[in-house]
Amino acid sequence: MDYKVFCLFAIALIVGSFSSAHGQAALTQEQCSVQPVARVNCGEPGITPTECFNKGCCYDTSDPNAIWCFYARPDDGKI
Repeated sequence: MDYKVFCLFAIALIVGSFSSAHGQAALTQEQCSVQPVARVNCGEPGITPTECFNKGCCYDTSDPNAIWCFYARPDDGKI
């Protein structure tokens, strides 16, 4: 796994654990695996990963031409 992606994933897990402690469910990696062309913007330009996660959104900078802070896919109940 690319080091940058690993670090972002680790940050997401850490922030997610804080969100869970405050009544928000942590987003899963599956929920945040949204194709770049299908992402719906969840933050203003320049939003930080922490600000994005605090809004309950996903943050992924792996594609510089895509939206970085975006809404997660809804949890459809599949296991």
